[in-house]
Amino acid sequence: MARIAGITLPPEKRVEVGLTYIYGIGRSKSNLILQEAKIDRNKKVKALSEDEVNKIRQIIEKREKIEGDLRKEISTNIKR
Repeated sequence: MARIAGITLPPEKRVEVGLTYIYGIGRSKSNLILQEAKIDRNKKVKALSEDEVNKIRQIIEKREKIEGDLRKEISTNIKR
């Protein structure tokens, strides 16, 4: 079971689609992340090794603003 950014990714989905369950990551960002991590986008989430999950997690943490941080930024931008 892969858990990234506090979100449990659905095990039966392809990784490309599974990453879109994280707020702030769509199909295009998902593909970019997987290309950088050198992971096949058609691979199922349940087939990911722990190293692959950690690689994805590191890429997301260093490059993307997601979940709570993104929601907070959007909220403050709207309030201005």
